[in-house]
Amino acid sequence: MTTTTTTGPVGRAATPLPDSPDGPPGVVGDGTTARSRASRRWRRARLPLVIGAILVVIGLLAALPEPRTSVTPLAPDNPQPTGARAVAQILGRNGVDVEYTRRFADVLAADAAGVTVAVLGDTALGDPQIEALRELDADLVLVDAPWASSAVAGVDGSGGAPGDEPRPASCADPDARAAGEIVSPGTLSGPPGATVCFPPADGADGTGAYVVTQVDGRRVAVLASALPLTNHSLAEAGNAALALRVLGRSEHLVWYIPSWQDPWNGTTPDDESLSSTMPPWTGPLMLMLGLVGLVAAVWRGRRFGPLVVEPLPIVVRSGETTRGRGRLYRRARAHGHAAAALRAAAAARCASRLGLPRSAGATELVDAIAHAIGRDPRAVADLLYGPPPHDDPGLARLAAYLDDLESEVHRS
Repeated sequence: MTTTTTTGPVGRAATPLPDSPDGPPGVVGDGTTARSRASRRWRRARLPLVIGAILVVIGLLAALPEPRTSVTPLAPDNPQPTGARAVAQILGRNGVDVEYTRRFADVLAADAAGVTVAVLGDTALGDPQIEALRELDADLVLVDAPWASSAVAGVDGSGGAPGDEPRPASCADPDARAAGEIVSPGTLSGPPGATVCFPPADGADGTGAYVVTQVDGRRVAVLASALPLTNHSLAEAGNAALALRVLGRSEHLVWYIPSWQDPWNGTTPDDESLSSTMPPWTGPLMLMLGLVGLVAAVWRGRRFGPLVVEPLPIVVRSGETTRGRGRLYRRARAHGHAAAALRAAAAARCASRLGLPRSAGATELVDAIAHAIGRDPRAVADLLYGPPPHDDPGLARLAAYLDDLESEVHRS
């Protein structure tokens, strides 16, 4: 029988090489294998790994860009009937750079002569935005924005007109004449010198659905309704022609839909906080992650109160402790653990009897015992560091052999 052992401190069972004929490959002195150790480590680590994987997935989802489509009314990425994706795509295919934003700071950053800023709706605008619109250098297109139209261009709404019937241009504006007629509700009246187009059939003179005027040297076009821009109505009459000519007059179009969540209040873009550049769902997501972390910390780290040191009411004899531990090993059928404990104790006592230090390796201890009692070193190594027993009789035989070995060492 040939068994090659590794070197380790006294009191620890060494691992036999795979060519040992007395035990399965990879079994160490405590009865465990690489597979059992890996399984135990996986059971301990799988819960933290699952939690970490969930957090990573949530983080990746939060870092993903916003979807290419939306449901925001009049948004250039909304393919639904109330969206305006069709006109935005046509403008893009014809060389117009459409910049969609819901932040007024982006409008100010893009402001320049030769740029067109389209404002769609004004219910979310405040006085600071209206004042800033008056000072822009870019041309303006105000769509369904009665307050902004009145404050910036002096264009007032004079009541709603039905939009079921086509309305002819009836004006000299080239964009309106190219459209011919449109289907649009609403009625506007412009200031002196303004061009008013598409009057209602029974409306007063000087009223229409489309007004063009000049304010401080820049062109301001006003549409009474956003209906001609929507996907649903773009193909009706000359709606597409008017929308494309009004919005596509320059190579850069800023498509601005005001938002209640826009924090701009008259500050410059450099004064805005980092939170203003984040998606609106960032705050709730961070709150949810914090709550999950708090629950996990309470769950895994809960305690029932401070630790209290108390003297034991009774003294347990060492013999009773030993027997109790033995019963636990027997009930669990932990023959490997029991054998490792017996071998470690026997090796420590033999080393002490022979005057070896506690740091002595397995090879040094085996050679010393073999020299002291005159046995074959391979037999001693197999007894102290061999494969573990797999049943009660084998464990009993090992204990008897270790007892005989200690007796011989003490007699030497």
